[in-house]
Amino acid sequence: MADPAARLPDTSVARPRHVAIIMDGNGRWAVNKGWPRLVGHRKGAERVKQLVRACPDLGVNWLTLYAFSTENWKRTTEEVLGLMAIFARYIEREAEGLSAEGVRMRFIGGRERLDGRLQRLMAGIEAKTAMNTRLNLTVAINYGGRDEIVRASRRLADKIARGEVFEPNEADFAACLDTAGHPDPDLVIRSSGETRTSNFLPFQAAYSEYEFTPTLWPDFTPDHLAEILDRFSLRDRRFGSA
Repeated sequence: MADPAARLPDTSVARPRHVAIIMDGNGRWAVNKGWPRLVGHRKGAERVKQLVRACPDLGVNWLTLYAFSTENWKRTTEEVLGLMAIFARYIEREAEGLSAEGVRMRFIGGRERLDGRLQRLMAGIEAKTAMNTRLNLTVAINYGGRDEIVRASRRLADKIARGEVFEPNEADFAACLDTAGHPDPDLVIRSSGETRTSNFLPFQAAYSEYEFTPTLWPDFTPDHLAEILDRFSLRDRRFGSA
């Protein structure tokens, strides 16, 4: 049985190998400029491309991005449909480049509510990039941490019913999460100045460091990320040991 402690972030390295980001502030960025909110989301997608390219050179091997939560369906139909179109366009336009640059792309969250075409695009790029190792890019779409925990509990219950698990432990539960096989994030960043976690990776980020920056996501550059990583290297991480 896997050791639950093996999932903890690696304390032997100064830089985080896994960074998770709550990409917040796209709509406000656009509204502040007198533009429609979707303009901000399109600009935010451009920032994603820049950050993905920068991460390997910054020593980041895993990047997890919170793109659309289970609560975001409450937004206007126009904004939701626009966001789904942006996701599909990103996958279509970036598939070849991501593959060539050694990026493995995966998705977490419930897919059943997503448009069939988007689901096919997601599955296609996951298959296309499955052997890449330079950067592991995970995008959370229709994701909510509580929803993930409920779904993982059902998966674990099924395993117990089938006799595959007898005395479930933390590692057994982690293996049923959407992020099974992923290291836990060392660092979680939220842009826009908000200081809440918004149901993002509550199980996985139990020992993560957090950074809340006032910068709106469309203005968040690789230089901003590099500065945060430098500050991270000065932190003393004890994981409850002191």
